[in-house]
Amino acid sequence: MRSDLTSRRAALALAVGLAAAAALPAAAPALAQDGPKKIRIGVIGAGNIGGTIGTLWVKDGHEVMFASRHPEQLAAMVSELGPKAKAGTPEEAVTFGDAVFIAVPYKAYPELAKEIGPSLKGKVVLDAGNATQKRDGALYDDVQASGIGATSAKYFPGARLVRAFNAANYKVFAKEGADGGKGRAGGRMAIPIAGDDPEALKVAEGLVRDAGFDPVVVGPLKDADKFAMGSPGFGHDVTAPEMREKLGLAK
Repeated sequence: MRSDLTSRRAALALAVGLAAAAALPAAAPALAQDGPKKIRIGVIGAGNIGGTIGTLWVKDGHEVMFASRHPEQLAAMVSELGPKAKAGTPEEAVTFGDAVFIAVPYKAYPELAKEIGPSLKGKVVLDAGNATQKRDGALYDDVQASGIGATSAKYFPGARLVRAFNAANYKVFAKEGADGGKGRAGGRMAIPIAGDDPEALKVAEGLVRDAGFDPVVVGPLKDADKFAMGSPGFGHDVTAPEMREKLGLAK
């Protein structure tokens, strides 16, 4: 009798354990960036920033889908990068990616929000857009009034947004990312990032490292203004300790 009771208790414990495991979020393992695991990344915009950073991720071993409204125009690019690179529409890239990288002109955000905004809810989204007065008009005014992080969040509500790869020129990213900090005194180039979601920040930190840079977490999304275009924290090709010093962060 005691043996039967013990067996029943063991079976019940196993069933509870399996049920708990099944209830865990399916995306968590795919987004882990502590080890060598690579994830799928949807890159919205295959221009200067998107093409540069996306290429660095492909070379590090991630699968990347570069998105365009005319994906056939990206055929030569993805062919040159090899089997881990693909081309698709923005909608396809969002579905494909465990994380999404937005790298389009800021003036495109309102229209892009209509196209893919609902699909980005719950997704880790790295936002590289910058607003300029000449090109973006009223959007630039919104950024000046509300901040770049808050403005981006307004267009992509529900996305786990992290501001990243927007504090320097793409040519600097191409040079320093490809070099990986080799021969550079003090280490790799720092990339400041800001976001409200701790897990999204962790994913972004991993992706920054995989692209060949050192991440510097500046703070919540509102602190993205500290390294926005035109701010004192913008445009620095420096190491992580130097970036922290420039932004007044604790070492």
